[in-house]
Amino acid sequence: MTAEPTATGTPPARITAKQRPGDLWFSGTAVFAGSMIVVTLAAVAIFLIVQSLPAFSANADTASLLTTNFWDYVLPLLFGTIWAAFLALLVAVPLSLGIALFITHYAPRRLAQTLGYLVDLLAAVPSVVYGLWGILVFAPSVVPTYKWLNENLGWIPLFSGQVLNSGRTILTAALVLAVMVVPIITAICREIFLQTPTLHEEAALALGATRWEMIRMAVLPFGRSGIVSASMLGLGRALGETMAVAMVLSATNVVTLQLLTSQNPSTIAANIALTFPEAYALNINVLIATGLILFVVTFAVNAVARWIVSRRKEFSGAN
Repeated sequence: MTAEPTATGTPPARITAKQRPGDLWFSGTAVFAGSMIVVTLAAVAIFLIVQSLPAFSANADTASLLTTNFWDYVLPLLFGTIWAAFLALLVAVPLSLGIALFITHYAPRRLAQTLGYLVDLLAAVPSVVYGLWGILVFAPSVVPTYKWLNENLGWIPLFSGQVLNSGRTILTAALVLAVMVVPIITAICREIFLQTPTLHEEAALALGATRWEMIRMAVLPFGRSGIVSASMLGLGRALGETMAVAMVLSATNVVTLQLLTSQNPSTIAANIALTFPEAYALNINVLIATGLILFVVTFAVNAVARWIVSRRKEFSGAN
């Protein structure tokens, strides 16, 4: 802050705020913590790029993992990663919204608190536990459902082909991923819905709206950006999930839309986990390069999500 010039025309000395040791320590710590995010992200990106460069020019003669070139190897993996994550979100987002709305607007207070605790606990379950549950319990139990879908809806390409008797298909892996991301999306949506201004809800009800109409006109528009953020966070978890998919999915590294057969695309993260222990020489660089592709895809997804959220920022819900 600068004071007005005096009558003689000479400005007074600049007034500065007193710097206390605690203020200096706190601001320095905050700046260091914030800069570490950028440094860590840059270090990971540089490592992936440097280690991936030899893989882009590799072929079947130099790397045993490749049958032709690197791109023919990674494209089926990229397809499987995006396909499994898309199927998981297709199931998880509506289910999460329903659970969050039930907790915040329909359930009695005690039941809502209990369900909220259970949702938070589910988010803390390790992925290997989900994998064990998926391969030992869930996969065998859904085989009759898969056979029914194949018999009655086999004319749809998604449900055509010979059903895999073990149930370890891409659809099973996607459903396990959906179960894993539901707690994350639900927890965020629940907090967003609780932030809805009470005046908006009461105004909708006072105008004669039903509870669902009030939710549709007041709660969902207010939480739209939060829903997008929660969905993208769940998508990031689904894209990068490793152990559960590696344990559940019986993959053959092909590109196919069939959901119930033995021909299933693998994911990048699961392929790295299964292949890396036996990789050597240039094969290691190939696997790191696939990790770079996953890094770029995840970064692009989050960038798009931030752009969508920023476009909705003008709606504050409090005006």
